Formats: sequence, C-alpha cells, structure tokens
Amino acid sequence: MYPFFFRTVLSRIDPETAHHGAMTVIRVLGIPPFAWIARGLTAPAPELATTALGLRFASPFGVAAGFDKDVIGAPGLDALGFGHVEVGTITAVPQEGNPRPRLFRLVPDRAVINRMGFNNAGAEAAAARLERLRRRRRRRPVLGVNIGKSRVVDVDAATDDYVRSASLLAPLADYLVVNVSSPNTPGLRGLQAVETLRPLLEAVRDTAGTTPLLVKIAPDLPDDEVVAVAQLAVDLGLAGLIATNTTLSREGLRTDEDVVSAAGAGGLSGAPLRSRSLEVLRLVRRNVPAGFCVISVGGVDTAEDVQERLDAGADLVQGYTAFLYRGPLWARQINRGLVRLRASGRA
Repeated sequence: MYPFFFRTVLSRIDPETAHHGAMTVIRVLGIPPFAWIARGLTAPAPELATTALGLRFASPFGVAAGFDKDVIGAPGLDALGFGHVEVGTITAVPQEGNPRPRLFRLVPDRAVINRMGFNNAGAEAAAARLERLRRRRRRRPVLGVNIGKSRVVDVDAATDDYVRSASLLAPLADYLVVNVSSPNTPGLRGLQAVETLRPLLEAVRDTAGTTPLLVKIAPDLPDDEVVAVAQLAVDLGLAGLIATNTTLSREGLRTDEDVVSAAGAGGLSGAPLRSRSLEVLRLVRRNVPAGFCVISVGGVDTAEDVQERLDAGADLVQGYTAFLYRGPLWARQINRGLVRLRASGRA
C-alpha cells in the first residue's frame, strides 16, 4: 500500500515538505496511547537485543543522523521499532541551513541528494529537549547525538565550536558523534585530515568525559586515509567510528542526467552508496580491535542488507534514505526479516 501512496501522492510533494509532514505524524506516535499501540505492532523481537558501547539496544538497526535534526521525533521513531535514534547534526550556533530547495529525490536510484547545511535550532535548544526526554520518560530510545561545525565559525576555530556543543550535549547523550564528513558545510571535510582531526578529537573526548565518543567519516576518503582515521580513533581511546556519511560521487546513477544536474551540489545517499559503504566497513573492521564499535550506514534497504553489515563486522547498522521509500513500517520489516534470516540459518 505504501509504495502506491508514494508513487501517487508523496512523490508529487516537495521532499522537505513531505519530511516535515512525516515528522508531525511521528511526533504524535511518540505520545501515549498512540505510542503503546505503535509499539505493540512494531516492537523488535527480544532475540534481536544487542549490546554495544556499553549500552543495550532493542535491535541492531537504528535511525541515522539527519532524520531527526532537532530532537523532536525520537519517541515516535522508537515506537516504530528502531533500536536507537541518532539526532542531529547539531551545531553550537542555531542556523537555518542552505536555501531551499535543498533535498531532491532520485527515484529510479532509490536515492536522495541533500544540501541541507546542518539546519537546526542549536545546541542549547537540543540540550533542553534531551533533558526533558530524560526527565519525563521512563522508556526512551538509545539516543546518539551528532555534532558538527557551525557555519559562522571559521575552520581554524572549529575545535572550540565542537567543544561548546559537546559540553552541552555529552552529559545528556548515550553516545556522542563528531561529524567531520558532511559535504554541505564549507571546509568541514578538510577536518578529516589526521593532523587536523587529532587535536579536535582530543578536545571533544576530554569534554565528553564518560560519554562514548565516535567519529563519522566520508565514503569519499581514499582507503589509506580511512585506515589512518580509524587508527587515530583507536589511539585516542574513542569508543567507535561511523562509516559512512553521504558521497559527492554521481557515478552509476540510473536517474536521467538532466534531473541529477538540476539537483546540483550535495551529498548523495541511498542505494548507490551501498557498495562503497560496505567496502569502508570491511576496511575499518580489519584495522580496529574487536572491542571497538563500528556503526555502518549507507545504502541499507532490506533485512538482508542489515545482516550483511553485521556479518561484515558492524556492531550496529543505521538507515535513513530507504525510510522515504519504504514507509513507516520499515523498521518493523527489517526487524522481522532479521528474525527470519536467523531462524533459517542464513545469518
């Protein structure tokens, strides 16, 4: 039913407008009694529970950063069956992001191009919402918090900017992520260079205290740089790494070239990222110790995709883009599919 609704209705609506509409419904689903009803239909099977980062996850499958930028939909996403929610990217300074339109569907590729530009209400607003979630809810999802550089801050001052966000958000997060890999903030990806990244991660690590800290990298890094960042994260005592963010590549797309060109600059996510994301996961896993958490994201669509990432060494798996194409029962489909795969011995 949802594929028909997508083709006939949602595909005709501006993607960002459709996202805001979906978030309204998701917020309602986070409120009792709607949350109880949704959870009864979508709750992951007990055998899917997994442990990572010293935390218990009801399912290894969660929502990647970018979907819930302002900590407004986490309870509803939990009610839909996701094992964790990574909110953000959040910046120290509130910002509107890039001008609209800034989100584009590539339907033949089951992909999206975005140049949102870290639009969010800022770290102080996010901290207030996280505090309310912690204070008022007996049940809440595992919450990761993804932080990035404020656009108005020069790259040279990025460390202090990240530290400001970390000081506000780390005490309220189950884990914290340093995002240096979005293509939509000028100069940000340059922070992935090891000589620049080391002091930044050291400062955020010291600020985060006991909150597990991870770093998120781009799929466009050469393999040797992927290994260098992974080894740096291990050397600095970080808890883990997230692979990968969106890509600047447009290779191999089935969507008409004119449509792709019209969408313009931005990060590509969805099915076309699947192969490279899996390559980076395997590369990272080979170069980090067993206890180091690796979260895989990029091109995940089905339960088979999630299980493939777990088999390749991911501790957790995240998705986002396929949510737009699969609809509100996507996490339920993934979780039930994982149970079937394991029961059949294919996992």
